[in-house]
Parts: sequence; C-alpha cells; structure tokens
Amino acid sequence: MARAAPVLAELRERLGRELFSRVAGPAGAANRARIHGTPGPRWFGPDRPVRVVHGDASMFIGGLRALLLQSLHPLAMAAVSGHSGYRGDPWGRLQRTSTFLAVTTYGTAEHAQHAVDRVRAVHDRVRGTTATGEPYDASDPRLLAWVHIAEIDSFLRAHQRYGARPLDGPGCDAYIADTARVAAALGVPDPPLDRAALAARLAAYRPELRGTPEARDAARFILLRPPLPPAARAPYALLAANAVSMLPRWARAELGLPWLPPLERACVRPSGHAMTAAIRWAMAAPTPTPDPPAAGAGPRSAVPPARPAAG
Repeated sequence: MARAAPVLAELRERLGRELFSRVAGPAGAANRARIHGTPGPRWFGPDRPVRVVHGDASMFIGGLRALLLQSLHPLAMAAVSGHSGYRGDPWGRLQRTSTFLAVTTYGTAEHAQHAVDRVRAVHDRVRGTTATGEPYDASDPRLLAWVHIAEIDSFLRAHQRYGARPLDGPGCDAYIADTARVAAALGVPDPPLDRAALAARLAAYRPELRGTPEARDAARFILLRPPLPPAARAPYALLAANAVSMLPRWARAELGLPWLPPLERACVRPSGHAMTAAIRWAMAAPTPTPDPPAAGAGPRSAVPPARPAAG
C-alpha cells in the first residue's frame, strides 16, 4: 500500500496537469499568477457564490449544456458558425473563454474590465446574415441576454446537481445576481437577479428557439466528434451524456437528442457524480510551484466554453 501511494500521487498530478493545460492553455501558469496574485479590489469577494460555482468541477458539465442550449437561438448559432472558429480551434476557444470567466470571477476589477472591453470589441465586429437571410449582430442586447441566461442557467443547474457544495435558495439567487454584474458590463440590459426572473426570461425566448441544421451539426460535433485523444473520449462521453440529460425535453427534441429518463437516473447521473469527483480530485493535486491555485476557477479548476459570440 505504501508503494502504491507515490504512484497514485503521480497519476493525480499528471491528470491534473493535463486537464489544466487543455483548459488553460500554454499561458495558463502566467494567467493563474496574474489573476490570483495581482493585488487590488475585485468585483467579487472570496465569500461570493459566483466563486463557489465557477470554482467547481461541475462547470465541465454546465459548460457543455450551455453550448447546446445556446445553439438553439438561430442568430447565436449563426454567429458561432461564421465567426467563432469552434471547429478549427476548439481548444483555443475553450482557453479564451476559461480565461475570461476566471478574470471576471477572480481577477482585479481593472483586469476584469479590460477582459470585458476586449470581448465587447470582438462582438462589435461579429455581424452577418443567417442561411435564411436574417441579419445578426453579436452586440445586439437581446442576443447578448440569451447567451448570458442560457449560460448561467446551465452553470447553476450543473452545480446544484453535481457540485461539491450546492447552494441553498438564497445562495442560488445571489449567484444569479453576481453574474448580472458581468452581464451588465458586457451590454446585457436588465439581467435577471434571481431564479424567478431567470426562469421568466428563459421562457420568454422559447418562441425564438429552434434546432436549425447548424445547431444540430454543432451538437454532433460537440457530442460525437470532439478533438480528443482516444484515452479521453470515454470520460468526455460521460460528461457529454450528463450535459444532455440536463437539457429540457423540448431542447433535446429540437437537437434530435434522445429522452431516456429511467436510463439517465440509473446510469447517466451516477456517472456524472463520479466524473466530477474524479476531476475535482485530480485538479486539487498539489502543484510543484508556489503559484496561486487556479488558472481559471477555484483550486486548480477551470471552466468550459459558453460564450458563442465572444470569439
């Protein structure tokens, strides 16, 4: 048993390092030091719920759900297809989004504002027309609002199901209010501040949402053809299955995804708990450097992409 301990520690460190590098990218260590080590006021204090949610391994499932849900808005999906490079450079996009969420959640107020300004500058350049000739503009406040509410609904739902420390009711409302700070800075008008407002806003978008060919193609890419080494495909498939299981039934129908509640309760959900626990274990491994603990979120945790029009 004693001889197994170093092997287990080495495995944990290697898995954590691989996850970190995939999500944070080659500049991960430098970003980690800058985000956590720069002195100055932050948008969110250490006790805020946004830090709890964005620092948990459940973000891996929440991020995948967010991408699938966001794709159901034809204008958001057109912006992704035409400008995001999610097929040609999916890991780069993941790393940019992870860094954005990290900086705005944990970084100084100055760095957070600079990150928001960069995203807004990208949005200003993202314009075009859909396959049916409908114009889109990534700076459109209504489109920004959809991306935001689909994202935070997904992150919060994943955290409440798979997070290490699920929030109570007031904590959920406080998380939504925290994220409204970033949303308003990005140009979202009157972002929701609690669960009731979030649910009402999501329902208001329902008539606009549909599974376009582009959305279904993106879902196949995300779920079935991710650019991963063979050893990572099975764990990823479990995360993806859990993301699908958290979508509402109408959204699955629009994307052509199955609805199998008994199988999901018996097999999929337990696998989600196991996978997030394994990620949490790996990314909490001690690092060989004295850097602060995370490149993106929480103790060596990082977050998946969920801002389609942000580049």
